[in-house]
Amino acid sequence: MLDVSGLTAGYGHGPVVQDVALQVERGETVALLGPNGAGKSTLLGALSGTLRHRSGHALMDGQDLLTLPTHAIVAAGLVQVPEGRRMFAPLSVEDNLRLGAVRLAGRSASTLAARFDYVYTLFPRLAERRLQRAGTLSGGEQQMVAIGRALMSSPRVLLLDEPFLGLAPLVVDEILSALTALRAQGLTMVLVEQKLDIALPFTSRAHVLIKGRVALTLPSAELARRPDLPRLYFDLAHSAR
Repeated sequence: MLDVSGLTAGYGHGPVVQDVALQVERGETVALLGPNGAGKSTLLGALSGTLRHRSGHALMDGQDLLTLPTHAIVAAGLVQVPEGRRMFAPLSVEDNLRLGAVRLAGRSASTLAARFDYVYTLFPRLAERRLQRAGTLSGGEQQMVAIGRALMSSPRVLLLDEPFLGLAPLVVDEILSALTALRAQGLTMVLVEQKLDIALPFTSRAHVLIKGRVALTLPSAELARRPDLPRLYFDLAHSAR
């Protein structure tokens, strides 16, 4: 469904990710792993159009997303949930969600209502707080809003950048349960996550980025069984010198 080849992107004069190639099949949940500074967020930003790429291609069902502006990438069905949630704090939960439905502009009121119902069914706590200012929510509730906002556009591919960062274990379980429901519905997902004990059981395949390049691709279950897993990043970085 998503075929990335030769992707190079970065900030200023220096590239952060270089010549990245990876594939994501329809309905697959893929982990994007690596140490801090490996380029995981940069890669997601380039795919979603929030960061200008320098070279390469990202084909989704044959269409090169990297030739499109960000709003057209969203319209094509690829949406990113950014690290840090990035709420519009003064706006209500419902208004934050509504901003995610820009792709549905011009559709019937019933279509928009159906998307709200979908998000509120997935995250019942947001229905209870729909008129509350987003800036007054807990960190976990804000993460639910961030995911719900992305889902309002009816995405076909969801990019999740550190969705569990800084959350309490009970909230992690709640959000993981919602993502498991999305996976069961066949939504294609790419997950950036530092915690291997969360990422590997949840995903079917993992790409490991080291110094801006894909250093290893394995089925997640196989990667989880590796005896060198605790020192994997160190060993891959050493061999990449």
